[in-house]
Amino acid sequence: MCGRFSQAYTWGEIYAFSQPLTEPAPARNLQARYNIAATTTIDILVKTDAGRKLCKARWGLIPPWHKGTAKQIKPHINSRVEGIDTNSLFKRAYVKNRCIIPASGFYEWTGEEKNKTPHFISAREGAILAFAGIWERWRDENGEEIISASIITRDANDWMSKIHTRMPAMLHPDDFETWLDGLAGKEVLMRPPPELQEWIVDRRMNKTGVGDDDPATAAPVEMEANVPSPSPPRQGTLF
Repeated sequence: MCGRFSQAYTWGEIYAFSQPLTEPAPARNLQARYNIAATTTIDILVKTDAGRKLCKARWGLIPPWHKGTAKQIKPHINSRVEGIDTNSLFKRAYVKNRCIIPASGFYEWTGEEKNKTPHFISAREGAILAFAGIWERWRDENGEEIISASIITRDANDWMSKIHTRMPAMLHPDDFETWLDGLAGKEVLMRPPPELQEWIVDRRMNKTGVGDDDPATAAPVEMEANVPSPSPPRQGTLF
């Protein structure tokens, strides 16, 4: 799964990443975030009649038929690729509402439940990662429209499986267009991602929301004195 991630980039970087944004929009300052948690607001890239657009969305998909409040439904922050086209929660969005979720990196944990070690995983060259996603429109009990989104996940391979059994599905730039158009099949979600690297970060990451505005949240740290020092950041492809 992907339970926490980072979006820290400039307007120029996200503009170039999007190839570029084609729906007219003024340049603006973007708030860097380093500890994004479920149900908070994230950036997503969608395709509209006017072109590609960077939008805000709630992280945690809410299906359009949901009755009640947003708090009365489990936040579907991840959607498994294995059932993305058959699960009733996700298949409508998979066909009609695809998105790209830009990420500077994501976090996973190793170790015992009460003493987990957080790891930060990012692109080796520092590029923005393109998580494949889906989104939906939903109206709450007051009629307010809420856009929500979910990150598609897949099985980890040998490299990632040393940390976790799942990982986000990552798109290649040459698949952006067909993915957003709904023409690409699930095979693009299984392509090798870019070269990645990982390192251990501060244990304060074990608490949701801590350091969301602090770049040190994603910085490498030494372990406590009674714990072996971490090995150098691992690098390499996931395949």
